[in-house]
Amino acid sequence: MKIVECPCGGKRYATCCGRYLDGIALAPDAEALMRSRYVAYVRHNDTYLRATWDPKTCPVGGLVEQPAPKWIALQVLSHREEGDAATVEFIARYKIGGRAHRLYEVSRFVRKPTASGEMAWLYVDGSFPGAHA
Repeated sequence: MKIVECPCGGKRYATCCGRYLDGIALAPDAEALMRSRYVAYVRHNDTYLRATWDPKTCPVGGLVEQPAPKWIALQVLSHREEGDAATVEFIARYKIGGRAHRLYEVSRFVRKPTASGEMAWLYVDGSFPGAHA
């Protein structure tokens, strides 16, 4: 049996982000949700991205860019939680057309009850420190 490494940098996909993308469990904190959302971008899983995005801020239409970048690596810089709000600061590296790029983002998350009454983390939005207009 081949062990598949998780694209987020975790050890084994099935026990890392795979359980969240497969609907087996909810991410226990905002960092785990952010890592699983990165994996969803790697795997072009628009359904998971939409399901984990706060409906108040989720854009209409497809969430995976076309042409989709080739995501290379994720580095989490910080994770802060305060009650039902959190931020995760990270750098994601990717390639488009053979050219390397990096996304530096501070993502905001909220924890809200699901239809079944469980508390789930949702992505709200992100800011891009150092980005030029």
